[in-house]
Amino acid sequence: MSFSTLGLTPALLEALAAQNYTQPYPIQQEVIPAIINRKDVLGIAPTGSGKTAGYVLPILTILEGRKLTRNRHIQVLILVPTRELAMQVHEVFKLFGIAIPGKIKMLSVFGGVAVNPQMMALQGVSILIATPGRLLDLVESNAVHLSGVEILVLDEADKMLNLGFQEEMNRIFALLPKKRQNLLFSATLSDDVNNINQLLLHEPLVIKIEAETDNIDLIEQLAYFVPEERKGPLLRYLIKKNDLKQVLVFTSSVYSAEKVAEKLRNSGVDAWAMHSKLSQKARTETMDRFKSGKLRVMVATDLISRGIDIKFLPHVINYELPRSPKDYIHRIGRTGRAESPGEAISFVSPEEEHHFRVIQKKMGKWVTMIDSKNIEFRGF
Repeated sequence: MSFSTLGLTPALLEALAAQNYTQPYPIQQEVIPAIINRKDVLGIAPTGSGKTAGYVLPILTILEGRKLTRNRHIQVLILVPTRELAMQVHEVFKLFGIAIPGKIKMLSVFGGVAVNPQMMALQGVSILIATPGRLLDLVESNAVHLSGVEILVLDEADKMLNLGFQEEMNRIFALLPKKRQNLLFSATLSDDVNNINQLLLHEPLVIKIEAETDNIDLIEQLAYFVPEERKGPLLRYLIKKNDLKQVLVFTSSVYSAEKVAEKLRNSGVDAWAMHSKLSQKARTETMDRFKSGKLRVMVATDLISRGIDIKFLPHVINYELPRSPKDYIHRIGRTGRAESPGEAISFVSPEEEHHFRVIQKKMGKWVTMIDSKNIEFRGF
């Protein structure tokens, strides 16, 4: 199947060809025609499966040639859990939106930066990508109105609900017109997502794409038994001895991320932390340096990882294990993407040994374990 069979406009088909997109992903094959036909959609698919373009392309098709009816009354609202994901979705809209004749104005808004420039930029916007808190700030300032929203998208709905956005989202739902198209995308179908589905969606097309085992099979997984106090030396040893480049290290907290990055810098390794406490400027600069390969190591928390979308990322290291097996899969899935092999390494302390067995059982794959006690760290 090709994109030409899905009902997209000629301008978008040309843009897809220019970007060397030849065949749609499975979820795109299903959701693009449904969205163009104005059906509600519930799409359950893993990260990296093409969900974002799956709704961006048909939304641009629907809006092509149409004018904004009233200023500051947006037509499309995309709600996302993090600033990084908002920026990522905005980039996809810009990538394809530039091909649309007459130009459709789009904007992403989020906290952590000054609100006044966002208020001014909202003039003439048709498509708004927003985090819930900042959206409500703008609504309360009369900078944007939601009564004209025709299409509502909830992206990464599983994380939004888990992160405690439910109260804010309920306030937003109350401001939206009852008659609208609803598109809900999630990595998993949790009870919270299912409840929202029943509340929001009218006779939806439900698409569920299972995670492909081939993606995990592309990832070479290793684990090291290591006491907590030796994790830092082991990390430095692996990076320096193997001359690893573009390494994404996961920690369980902001404090750990900063501490690990600082110790790496003190040992001569170019490393910076990436977490929600940084300013937006610092986060953007760090991400850009890491994506371009100018930053050797980025130490990130799970929350921030939702906005990390890097092709051919070679190395992921779990300095600390995540809380759930699903988060483990999400972490290591940052590598081994787009048919490019990658390496995922996990540090397992004695206290984490049982938890790691649970992760492996849920994953359905056993990881080679190496005892670090005989590794000599001196000189690294």
